[in-house]
Amino acid sequence: MTLYLKYSVIYVKVYLVKGGFTIKYKINAVYFSATGTTKKAAEKLAYELAKHFNEKTIFCKDFTLPSGRIESLRFSDKDIVIAAVPVYAGRVPNVLLKYLNSMQGYGAKAVPLVLYGNRDYDDALVELTDILRTGGFKICAAGAFIGEHSFSKVLAEGRPDKRDLEKLSVFAKQIYTKLSSGIESEPLVPGNKKYRDYYKPKDKNGNPVDIRKVTPKTGIGCTDCKLCVSVCPMGSIDYNDVSKLNNICIKCGACIKACPVNAKYYDDENYLHHKYELEINFAERKEPVVFL
Repeated sequence: MTLYLKYSVIYVKVYLVKGGFTIKYKINAVYFSATGTTKKAAEKLAYELAKHFNEKTIFCKDFTLPSGRIESLRFSDKDIVIAAVPVYAGRVPNVLLKYLNSMQGYGAKAVPLVLYGNRDYDDALVELTDILRTGGFKICAAGAFIGEHSFSKVLAEGRPDKRDLEKLSVFAKQIYTKLSSGIESEPLVPGNKKYRDYYKPKDKNGNPVDIRKVTPKTGIGCTDCKLCVSVCPMGSIDYNDVSKLNNICIKCGACIKACPVNAKYYDDENYLHHKYELEINFAERKEPVVFL
């Protein structure tokens, strides 16, 4: 096993034998994961894929925080890249588009992976697939898995869970089998070429509402530990006054789920109604889907 440490990414070099020649690959997992669900899935898939080559677990590029989205990533045909993002309103989060479009594959094999909160992934997976393909990646597999919803602590609670992780293990074996067999075909990922608009919440009367400007509040129980500042993926929470925002809020749930005293919360009526409807209407367990 050969380890390379570069730009805080650990690469594990693996080998496939094809046509009598040894092909060398580096396994990469790059992800945005405000509440940890996407990270959990991406790292599990990377670890399981590495196991098939008798390698150890790997940790890769986390671009959740602003500091992680400064330097663009470049790959080559010697790379296997697991590119994972959460689904926001049925699409790839628009705040990530610039960074994702800056990634260059140069023939690297890619596995687009999306995590959604048990409602639907809509066109997020095909959108991520298209972004990677346009960036010069060759898509070898794709998957949509479920993670605890960013708005809720009960919708898809604890996911990806044991069953999801087992399916990620199976998925890794399927990817390995395909690559080791020399199959070059790309999977057919369902979705609209003209992507559907972002999923819109509705108020109690069934009218569409815009919650983009809704921001979290800070309760009197706040201990000023600054943890919310450190986890905000937009760098928006003011260090000197954590009740203030200096930039946009993308409703990722990071500050709320990370707060040790539950001092962060939303009180907007439309947001809370939307959250309630999601928890009621989409309580039935969804299962992951993969494409090879």
